[in-house]
Amino acid sequence: MIKMLEKIQLTIGVISLSIFFIAIIIQIVTRHLGIPVIWTEEVANYTFIWSVFMGASVMLNRKEHFSFDFLLQKLKGVSKTTLNIVIDTIVLLFAVALFYYGIEAVQNFWNYNWVSLPQLKMGYVWISIPITGLTMAIYSLNHLIISIKELKGKGANV
Repeated sequence: MIKMLEKIQLTIGVISLSIFFIAIIIQIVTRHLGIPVIWTEEVANYTFIWSVFMGASVMLNRKEHFSFDFLLQKLKGVSKTTLNIVIDTIVLLFAVALFYYGIEAVQNFWNYNWVSLPQLKMGYVWISIPITGLTMAIYSLNHLIISIKELKGKGANV
């Protein structure tokens, strides 16, 4: 399930990033030609937001996200696994807060419209936040389960 979820998020992120680049190219070409195309800026901004949030979750799952790993590199065995549990617990708490407050943001801003494309709601942009929070929580729980199993296995060997 984790692999499938990651693949879905990665696909959404790549599609969003592709739309972002296409919108930027259209914006550059039309500005050069002197043709006003006002929707490209909003599309670029909002698809970039989606690509960043989806990518952040995937990087969290792969443990390739931003981190200070100096201490982790120095530790071994039970100490390292215990630190991983503490880190994953903190990340889980952050993810739950991101999910909760992301839902509030979606509810508050759902009916706001895009400026250049008023038929689109801002909720479609904001919904990326609770999705990211939920998937980060799932990934963090998975990491916690793996670390706890690892800790129990090491405890049996001590």
